[in-house]
Amino acid sequence: MAKEHEYQTTLVWAGNKGSGTMDYRSYDRSYIISIQNKPDIQGSSDSAFLGDKTKHNPEDLLVSAISSCHMLWYLHLCSQEGIIVLEYTAKAIGKMLENADGSGHFKEVTIYPIVTITEDAHVEKAQSLHAEANNMCFIANSCNFPIKHEPQCLVAAR
Repeated sequence: MAKEHEYQTTLVWAGNKGSGTMDYRSYDRSYIISIQNKPDIQGSSDSAFLGDKTKHNPEDLLVSAISSCHMLWYLHLCSQEGIIVLEYTAKAIGKMLENADGSGHFKEVTIYPIVTITEDAHVEKAQSLHAEANNMCFIANSCNFPIKHEPQCLVAAR
């Protein structure tokens, strides 16, 4: 039987410049995401959509959520398999298509993990665990677009 988990956030729009949404350029896209017992996240839309480029936007947060969920599952699976990971970094690139009417959707996300492990003998298994991590990832399982991986596995010098 599936176990249900609940996640709560509070979102407050912080962009009323005095005239509300009188027209497309009359308001700021800034918002604050609050989650109990955690630091607030200052957000905005992407600068391509009149947002503040110094703040997190929903598209960046989605790509980050996919990448971080993948990493957490990958590390868990490595620990179960006796593979010791010393370092993990990953660049993730999300591609979004914008339609003529302004709507859009993500086409794909590709994660480029670079993982350093301790044993040459574990490289093949370490590489294969990225596919399993993708299958287990809560966020990846909630997306309707492909999530790809181009991992690199290094072995620490002795």
